Amino acid sequence: MLSRSWCHLCDDMRLALEPLAALQPFDLHIVDVDTDPVLERRYGSDIPVLLAGEQELCRHHFDAARVTAFLTQHAQASAPIGQIG
Repeated sequence: MLSRSWCHLCDDMRLALEPLAALQPFDLHIVDVDTDPVLERRYGSDIPVLLAGEQELCRHHFDAARVTAFLTQHAQASAPIGQIG
């Protein structure tokens, strides 16, 4: 998840992910865009962004339906889902 320390939407998205992680475990990596000049230029204030690899699952607000569908699809495929972040 692309985030920054003072972003309340980022906090909201992180908290919204917690119940899903209890149902379908995944690794959540939070990257502060302010620590990476390339990410800061690319995303600016256009965060949070939840990524699964290169696939964007949601931006600005948590999309429970899309994230749940992604997790369900990967669980049914019996393949490791890897990292969401």
